[in-house]
Order: sequence, then C-alpha cells, then structure tokens
Amino acid sequence: MLLAALRVALVAGSLALDVFAVCVGVGMRGQTSGRIRIGLAFATAEVTMNLIGAGLGTLTGKLLGEVAGYLGFAALVGIGVYMVVETLREAKEHFDLSRGYGLFVASLSLSLDSLGIGFSIVYIGVPLVVTLLVIACVSIAATALGLKLGSVLGAKAEERAGIFGGMALIVTGLLFAGLKYFNVG
Repeated sequence: MLLAALRVALVAGSLALDVFAVCVGVGMRGQTSGRIRIGLAFATAEVTMNLIGAGLGTLTGKLLGEVAGYLGFAALVGIGVYMVVETLREAKEHFDLSRGYGLFVASLSLSLDSLGIGFSIVYIGVPLVVTLLVIACVSIAATALGLKLGSVLGAKAEERAGIFGGMALIVTGLLFAGLKYFNVG
C-alpha cells in the first residue's frame, strides 16, 4: 500500500511542478485574480489528458501485452526529457495566462505531458480514480502555491521548476520500469 501511494505521489508531484512553474510566472505578472478559475482549468486539463492517455494505454496494453507497460514508462522518461529541453529553450509568454485564450493555451500545453503519463498510469498498480483525484488535488494545490509565491520567488524558480519536473518524470519512469522488471509492488 505504501509503495502504491509513493507511485501516485511521484506522478502527481511530477505533473504539478510544471503547473507550479507556470503559476509562479502568472503570479509574478500579477495575474492572480482568477485563482480558482486557473486551478480548475489546469486540474481539468491534467485529468482529461490522463484519461485519454489511460484509454490509449489500455488499448495498447491489449494489443502489445507485457511490453506496453515498458513503453508507458519509456514515455514518462521521454516526456521528462522533453520538459527539460523545452524549459531550457522556452521564451517568456507575453499574453494573459489567467483567462480566455491564454488560459486555454496554458492548460493545453501543461496537460500534454499528462497524455503520456496517462498512457503509463494504468500499469502502476493504483486504481485510476484514486490516481486522477490525487493528480487533480495536487494540481490545484500547485496552482495556488505558485500563484501565491510567484512574486516572492522570482524568475529563477519559474525556470528551474520545469527542469525539476522533467527530471522527476525521468526518474519516475526509470523507477517504475525497474519495479516492474523486478516484480516489486
């Protein structure tokens, strides 16, 4: 049970770091009037993309069998590498991420990693509903914390959070693959 909780915490925490990073930036720009709207938009996008990914992962699992789990974990590593690279290359956004088109684009871009993670969450041994609830709650908490601390933390925290999130996904994917290979949990 403890291992299952740790698995969910690793996935939710990894996803929350990029949400936190964007919210720090939004908070630094003073765009915090719609905290609830921003939190709900990010959490909804994260959960929706995880569901789509889980559906694709289940279908792939039926088609490919045992190998599908490893492909899902490889997707986590790949997404983590992508997050690190994109964070290092990314230019600052110049539109309002707290409402309208800016919020939609931010939610969609933040949730693309959830699509890949959704592919692998069906293989971590935790009920999907529990995992999605934890991801939603952690996403909302990361949003609130990022918005609140945005003006205090400064631009460096925003840049580094994406790198830490990507590294966490890489480690999580490798850890889950190792656990599956050695039949742990």
